[in-house]
Amino acid sequence: MITLKDLRPSSNSKKKKKRVGRGPGSGHGKTSCRGQKGQKSRSGGSIAPWFQGGQMPLYRQLAKRGFKNPFRKEYGVLNVGTLNEIEVDGVFDIEAAKARGLVRKRHKLLKILGEGEIQKAVHVRAHAISNSARQKIEAAGGTVELVEK
Repeated sequence: MITLKDLRPSSNSKKKKKRVGRGPGSGHGKTSCRGQKGQKSRSGGSIAPWFQGGQMPLYRQLAKRGFKNPFRKEYGVLNVGTLNEIEVDGVFDIEAAKARGLVRKRHKLLKILGEGEIQKAVHVRAHAISNSARQKIEAAGGTVELVEK
């Protein structure tokens, strides 16, 4: 039976740390395994992984294209036909859509579009809605409430 006092690490698993700069007798003295001169021999002389040896870096060679709007609002989009397929109890809003996995969790706003048909009355609370979706929901006896963005 093996006890705690009998446990030992296997024979090549414990390696001694290389001690550099401890004189010529150690074999790792003087330049401490760094070679002679140059950036990598100096203290703090590390090179960034993206550095390309002074060549014009790739991220500066490529042209910047297009325009990124920093104020863009990203909507979680849902069709009226999807509302018809799921079971809705009470009010259907962005939280209910996230809970069912119909929109991504990163979306803060909900937009309802008019693709498909709806036969049941649903109370929808959304940040934006298309005209066709509003008409279809109200024709089925449901209501639409717009929430402030």
